[in-house]
Parts: sequence; structure tokens; C-alpha cells
Amino acid sequence: MKKFNVTGTCIPEKHYMVDITNKLMQIKEMVDDEAYFTINRGRQYGKTTTLSRLRHFLADEYTVIAISFEGLDEEEFANAKKFSQTFLKRVYRALGFSNLNEKKREAWKNEAVVDFESLSEHITEMCENNKYVLMIDEVDKASNNRVFLGFLSKLREKFLARADEMDFTFHSVILAGVYDIKNIKLKMINEGLHEPLAVERRMYNSPWNIASDFKVDMSFSIEDIKTMLTDYEAVHQMEMDITKVATEIHFYTNGYPVLVSRICKYLDESLKNWNQLSVREAVRLLVNEIENPLFRGLSQNLEANTEVYKLLYDVLILGLRRSFSTDNPAVDLAYRYGYIKEVRGRVQINNRVFEVRMADYFISKDELKRSDISSGSWFADMTRGGRFNMEMCLERFRAHWKEIYTEKESRFTENQCRMIFLTYLKPLLNGVGFAHIETALADDRRMDLVITYGTERFILELKTWKGDAYNQEGVEQLLGYVDNYNENKGYLLTFDFRKKPEQHKPVWTVYGNREIFEVRVNKNVEEGERS
Repeated sequence: MKKFNVTGTCIPEKHYMVDITNKLMQIKEMVDDEAYFTINRGRQYGKTTTLSRLRHFLADEYTVIAISFEGLDEEEFANAKKFSQTFLKRVYRALGFSNLNEKKREAWKNEAVVDFESLSEHITEMCENNKYVLMIDEVDKASNNRVFLGFLSKLREKFLARADEMDFTFHSVILAGVYDIKNIKLKMINEGLHEPLAVERRMYNSPWNIASDFKVDMSFSIEDIKTMLTDYEAVHQMEMDITKVATEIHFYTNGYPVLVSRICKYLDESLKNWNQLSVREAVRLLVNEIENPLFRGLSQNLEANTEVYKLLYDVLILGLRRSFSTDNPAVDLAYRYGYIKEVRGRVQINNRVFEVRMADYFISKDELKRSDISSGSWFADMTRGGRFNMEMCLERFRAHWKEIYTEKESRFTENQCRMIFLTYLKPLLNGVGFAHIETALADDRRMDLVITYGTERFILELKTWKGDAYNQEGVEQLLGYVDNYNENKGYLLTFDFRKKPEQHKPVWTVYGNREIFEVRVNKNVEEGERS
């Protein structure tokens, strides 16, 4: 059986891999420049796979020492001696996969190393006249350990001494993890895990401030994805519109490696078709996964960090503009997790798959606080024949609005209205469809939803009434959005909070070759319209 794994490790069966040669060349340039740096990216972003392929890419010119802190426990970090001996044992084991002769490999073992000073002297001896590249994966496993800080400080000291031609050390050092090692000491001080010296109270010197910025884009572009699809097409002797399929995959994932991998896995093993509609079905299967470690980590991180929760809620649900500044701890952490990206100086959710999962998470949290809405017995009518009746969905929502809009809650904010509709919509889609919020277009005045159900796609805008001119502006924006998706119908849901709103029946309006179905809801919906 052929395996489809974009970011997987090497196994005997055939893999269809994205060609990342250009990324490896960029990283090699940093190695050639003797740089020390950290690859900070979110979970399952292909860091381990990149290091694995980089090890082979560098092998002709360098002796690569590729180790990982995965599996290390507190005992290995008990003191400098235990850490140093563990480190040397892992170096010895890693060199077994290099071209280094056994004598030089054995020389890395040294029982006389009992502290970081003796470790430093040993590294000096081993690195003289040798070009070793040290790669350490899963450094987050040691991120809260004082002994590890001491190790980083010693590497920093040797790096600076090498610049003055007073020491020999590793040619290049590459650390890989989620968190920014440059800020590790400050993070530990804030968490009470490190008691700073007097000088540190005045200036929190980083043990890794010698590191070069890592600017290589590790996400997959459309062209990157096309290299993998081309390989797959050739092996299977089939035909697909590679550009369209790659573009659709990138549309939903923004090139996030593991998400690209999961979609392709569904296309290969379950759906067997390679077209745009199949990609959407694969996305539906993906966003409904229960045991996905990436999504589980997302909910855990949101539960654990209220500032990140608030940031993502503000951007996704409220449509608020937030500046992208990693000086803001919440922005920095959300970026390290891979949940956000920077677009024109603003925070934006990284990809549409995350938009769906985050929205579902926020909706589920809101459902625990509300009991004012349900899909009702007419659910079957709305989804009859495997098709979703968006017109009926909006009309039913309008008819039931008065039951929701009580005097006690007569001051619903725009934000509450959005969440009420999303809470109403979610059980109707019932895992058969999904809706993503377009954070690229949303603002605090409107929310743009793209609802996918089977082969159909619905473009919906939610907004509040702010006058005829603003309403017409909303129509024009919606029409443009309908055009962007190559659809001919759009839906507009307006919340009208005026004390004496005009009665407005749901109506289709034709604009050239496009139609807009507009529904307005207010507290004065006629009794006869309620079901």
C-alpha cells in the first residue's frame, strides 16, 4: 500500500514528499555562515522532518550531530555532570549515523567530564580542525531547566571566544522547538523557576542572544504542494488538475505542513478522487477529527492561557483589529504555537482549518452558557436530500428570534448576535458541513461566513443595521465576495436594533447575474411568523 505522508519519517514504503530543496539551501547558507539559530515553529510544523532531511543535505560537507531531548527526564538534568554525560552519550550515538570513523566517534566519550567547564574543554579538543554541526530537536523538553540554561550559556561563551579566535567549538548549532530560546531565561524568571542574580535583575541577558534570526518560510506554497502532486500523479498514472487541487489545499491550510498531509491522506486513502470538491470533503473530515494531537493541543492551550484565548476570540469572533507585535506576550505565544500570522501589520488566524476549529471551540464554550436556541424538529426539512436549505435556515432563525430576544436581554451587542447565530448554525451542519469565518475580511461591523455543505457553498454576511448607506455598502461588499468565490448567490443577515424598525420581509434581490437573499431580524417580528 502506498503511503501519503508529506512530513513523515522515512519508511520502506513509497512516500510522496514536498520538495523542500530550496528551504534546505536557505538553511545551509546559515550553516555555511557558521550561524547559531533556533527553528521556532508550532507543533507538527515539520521541524523534525526538516532536521532529518537537512542532516542528509549537509552530510557531504559537514559532520552532523543530530540529537533530540525527546525522552529525557528530570534525572538527566539533575546537575551539570549528569547532563554532560547524557549529552556526550547522545552525541556518540548520533555519530553512528555519520561518516565519521570509529576512533573519532569513540573520542567523544569522556568520563572525565564532570561539569560544564570540563565539557567546554572537551568540545574544544574535539572541534579543532573539524566542522561539526550540532542539531538538537525537542529543546522544549528542557526549556524550564536551569542546567540547560548553563549549557546554553557555555555554548554562547565558546561562540563569542571563537569569534576572537580564542576557542574551537561547533561550526553551527541548530535548536528546534516551539518556544523562543532567546527569551527562555525571562520566561523562567516570570514563572518563578529561576532566581536571577543582581545583575540579571537589571538586565535579563539571554543565554542565546548570539542566535541569528531564522527567516526561512517552512510552510508549503502552492508550488511546493504541486511538486508532491506531480510525483503522485506520475506514480499512479492518473490525471488531475494539479494547479487547482494544490490551490484548494493551500486555500484551507495556508501550507501548514501537517494539515496538507492530512488532507492528502484522506484524498488518497478514503476519497480516491483528486479535485476541488474532494479537497473540501477532506477538509470536512479533517476538522471533525477527535484524536488529532494538533487540535487537542489547540484547545488545551486556549484553556491554559486566557490572554491567548482573548486575542483569538477578539480577532475571530469579534472581528477586532489587533496589531501584530511579538512584544505582546499573547501575540508572541499565539505566533509560536502557529495559530496566527502577520498580514499588513495585523493579527490574522493562520489558516481556514484553524478558523473552523477555533470557532467550534468558542461556540461550544458559549453553548454551556446559553439554552435559548435549538435547531427544532424541522432539522430534517432544512437538510432534505443531502442539501442544505440556507434560505429556510435564515427564515427559521428570523422567526425564532423573538423567543431569544427577551426584555431581559434586550441589549444584545453585535458580538452576542454573532455568537447566537453561530450557535444556532452549528448543530444544523451536524458534522456534514462546516463554516469558516473569513478573518481576512471580518471587522467589528460585519462577519463573513463561508458555509460548505456537501458540494454546495454559501456566502453569508452578518451585520447590524446602521442606515441605508451602510446597508448598501454591505451589499456591495457581499457581491464582491460572491464574485471571489465564483458563486452567483449570497446571503445577508442584518440585526436591526432600532426602537421602531421598518418591517422587512425576507427577499431575493437581483444584481446583474447575481442574487442576494436578505433577512433582517428585530424584536418586533410578527407573531404570525413564529413557528
